[in-house]
Amino acid sequence: MFIDKEWLKDQLANPQIRIVDCRFHLQQKELGRQQYNQDHIPGAVYFHLEKDLSSAVKEHGGRHPLPDLEDFKRTLEQAGIKNDDMIIAYDGGDVAFATRFMWMMKYVGHEQVFVLNGGYNQWKEAGFPTEQTVPTYLESSYQLNIQAQILAHYEEVKEYSQSPNDNKILIDSRDYNRYAGKEEPIDKRPGHIPNAINYPFMKGIENSCLLSKEKQQERFQNLDDKKEIIVYCGSGVTATPNYFALKEAGFENVKVYIGSYSDWVSYDDNPVEVEEA
Repeated sequence: MFIDKEWLKDQLANPQIRIVDCRFHLQQKELGRQQYNQDHIPGAVYFHLEKDLSSAVKEHGGRHPLPDLEDFKRTLEQAGIKNDDMIIAYDGGDVAFATRFMWMMKYVGHEQVFVLNGGYNQWKEAGFPTEQTVPTYLESSYQLNIQAQILAHYEEVKEYSQSPNDNKILIDSRDYNRYAGKEEPIDKRPGHIPNAINYPFMKGIENSCLLSKEKQQERFQNLDDKKEIIVYCGSGVTATPNYFALKEAGFENVKVYIGSYSDWVSYDDNPVEVEEA
């Protein structure tokens, strides 16, 4: 799932490898593109979280709803990406923006997609090649092969929140203070979806790299790998590192609730839970 920078450096001339820059900043939404225009890994194309990897925000659906899949298909085709390409995504080292892209590519059925360990910051610190030129590619034809089993919908999350069962686990990927309702800097109500448990995504990452399989297995040792697991976060971005951490640990039946907590609290009658002091 993750590729080391040394390997990618040796493969830069390989025409079957495509590189996608996913740098983004939630408070300065054009900063990632500006950084890309300043310099990037040679051959990389830029995908913007809110313009390419999300659709417009509506009343429901959360802060980063999935884009229309035909629009996303056209974005891939305009970037010249083909079904048999090996894609390496990176961000500034945040991990979550690159894994959001990787999850989306898995959702549309792309087989070979990976994230660059350490992100762009470690690539640049190593003195590896960069360029300012924005590359152009011939438009491709891309075929979607939707993997519906990795996407959780609002209705099934709501059903579980009301009637938890022994077949599912609902994981909140935000930091503990947001999960507990002690603070909420973005969404309109603090707390978490009823019956969710907390596994902060950052605890599966070290030095901008996903932890090893063995460490992820240790991290999730109290979970039953036979159960279906639904992961969520604030808006369907930082849940994706947990999705891949669980997959790395050997959990097979994992889904992402893309609308996440921001979608949940968009329904005024949905209850939330907080941790007692």
